[in-house]
Amino acid sequence: MSALPAGWTLSASAFNLTPEVVRAERTAPDLALTLVERGLASAIEVELGQLWRGYPAATLAEARALRDRLDAAGGRVSIVGVSIDEWDGRHRRTDDERLAFLEPQLRTSAALGAQGVRLPLGQAGALLERALPLLEEHDLVLYEEAQGHGTPAAVPEAYARIAAIDSQRVRLLLDISMLMPALPVSYLDALSRGGVDPALVARLRDHWREPETHGAVIDHLRSGRVPGPVHTLYMNLLVRFGRSDIADVASVLPLLGGVHLKFWDLDDADDRISDPIRDVGTALAATGFTGTLCSEWGGQEWLDDDPWETTSRHLSLAAGLLSDRHPSETLQKASTP
Repeated sequence: MSALPAGWTLSASAFNLTPEVVRAERTAPDLALTLVERGLASAIEVELGQLWRGYPAATLAEARALRDRLDAAGGRVSIVGVSIDEWDGRHRRTDDERLAFLEPQLRTSAALGAQGVRLPLGQAGALLERALPLLEEHDLVLYEEAQGHGTPAAVPEAYARIAAIDSQRVRLLLDISMLMPALPVSYLDALSRGGVDPALVARLRDHWREPETHGAVIDHLRSGRVPGPVHTLYMNLLVRFGRSDIADVASVLPLLGGVHLKFWDLDDADDRISDPIRDVGTALAATGFTGTLCSEWGGQEWLDDDPWETTSRHLSLAAGLLSDRHPSETLQKASTP
């Protein structure tokens, strides 16, 4: 297999092991370490709130201990998922309070040896500028993650803020859930089993990217016809699943510092998994991208597959697709029609 382009690193997310974390037969740090010990990846992403009960308070000793264990196994933490809790139980936090909530998470992430931390696109708002001295102090990059329906056309102000800051300490992270040519087969099966209208399921299967489909999804939700047991699952259609093309994000690719290779299952019918990875790989090669491309499994919400095997197979697929991406290939050629 050919090597990835220089400066690109394939990583795996410990979020993929969430079902095992819930089972609690092993601690979350132990499980995160298995991604390296089993040879799946040398760089891993972790979720700070999933690792330790002390979250969001600094757990520096535990963080350094995990860093040492990863180092001994030949691994490291690439990006840490952090958060800003907007409410303290009584009132909405002020910007000062929001920054105070974030700061210990930055300290812990630095103790883990992470290269950066990750927040949802737009959540930080004005804190992006205020966090710059802390990011410098802890030698971290803050990535704002765009996914699902959060395209540049949908939330232009969030992307504009990153561009205006114009700092290597604040970068964009693109989740390719934004670029889904079709819905996961296993997801559609889960909706069918849950009693969703067969006519709507057929429309989702055959016409996912058509604008009218989005309207049908909303109308069906408002009608109250979504069965209760699959209501949460149904909301993925409005939040986590996107229908854009690589050309729709071309303008913001120079801001990119990381990619989530989000996948839901391993059914690559019609290249529904492969095409977004190919498109992103070719587009990034043309921009001179350097950073991590992380395997992140979202289908655990409705699947009970082995997370290690699932992650391993996805990483193997991604490595083959991302190798030998040539800058000479045009964005239009790379895009899925």
